[in-house]
Amino acid sequence: MKRVLAALLLIGAAPAPMAPVRVNADLLLTTDAPRLADYGLFDAAETPAPGVRPYTLGTPLFSDHAEKYRFVWMPPGRRAEYRAKGALEFPVGTVLIKRFGFPADLRRPMDDVAMVETRLLIHRPAGWVALSYVEDKGGAVLKRAGKRIPIRVTGYDGQPLAIDYAVPNQNQCKQCHMTGDAITPIGPTAGNLNHGLFGEGPSQLAVWQAGGRLAGLPADNWPRLARWDDPAEPLEARARAYLAVNCGHCHDRAGFASNSGLYLNPEETTPAHLGIMKRPVAAGRGSGGQMFSILPGQPDASILVHRMESNEPGIMMPQFGRSMVHKEGAALIRQWIAAMPPAQAGGG
Repeated sequence: MKRVLAALLLIGAAPAPMAPVRVNADLLLTTDAPRLADYGLFDAAETPAPGVRPYTLGTPLFSDHAEKYRFVWMPPGRRAEYRAKGALEFPVGTVLIKRFGFPADLRRPMDDVAMVETRLLIHRPAGWVALSYVEDKGGAVLKRAGKRIPIRVTGYDGQPLAIDYAVPNQNQCKQCHMTGDAITPIGPTAGNLNHGLFGEGPSQLAVWQAGGRLAGLPADNWPRLARWDDPAEPLEARARAYLAVNCGHCHDRAGFASNSGLYLNPEETTPAHLGIMKRPVAAGRGSGGQMFSILPGQPDASILVHRMESNEPGIMMPQFGRSMVHKEGAALIRQWIAAMPPAQAGGG
């Protein structure tokens, strides 16, 4: 609970002494505002406006060790619709907010956090729009072309760590968020919301339904993504959750990498589509000279590991959203592949 309270204070959820700001719903629906403050989502003290609610994900996307604070605002009286697969169906007027910051010391994620960027997904009548706002002296400003921001922190090993943080340009936002020919949310799926807020208390799905913010929730059998970093959860469930969140939005039958034949969404069950004994569609530098995306029992001979552990453009995966290797995530996938019995090699 201490971590929960600290996080709520950090993101400005404590009561403010001043009159609260009000969300400018009309502006959200019509205009790409030049300043984040124009939308009225937060006041000058970073307190969320009424109705702007925090949410957390069981397994979040890796973004160069950034701390991320997520919020959702829906028009008063409107609710999201439950979906067992993919993101919840949010009503027109919704804005999904993701704020990025870096603590001075990664070992103390709640202390001395410097905010760098806020990303919005706004559901307008014609579809979702993705906007990125970069922190400036006068407040966060819209950056359509993206930006590189040098970050200097203390790493988990106590040593100085330099991060070349990348704010995505609008084309990169579209590539990751494109399903078919439409931009869609990625993170707030039923499975990834089926955890307590900040890991505490009842499922956020139940809380949303009780608060009138979710409709259609079945009585039971809700999907649930494992927490990738919880060793108490099964290894395969953790690895699949990590790949689903970090890779599955592109590696999906309707995603940017649909022609790869590698599908890493949570519902996939065919071993070959998960990469097991799957030969690459186009063998090149990205293969690292290996024959299969996943060779059971042999992580060093698996293309998936090779690409996750690379920082070289044209090889590294994911190709957007990170500038450095997520060592802990790659180690998890290595462990999963190493534990696969040779009997699984018949998948392709």
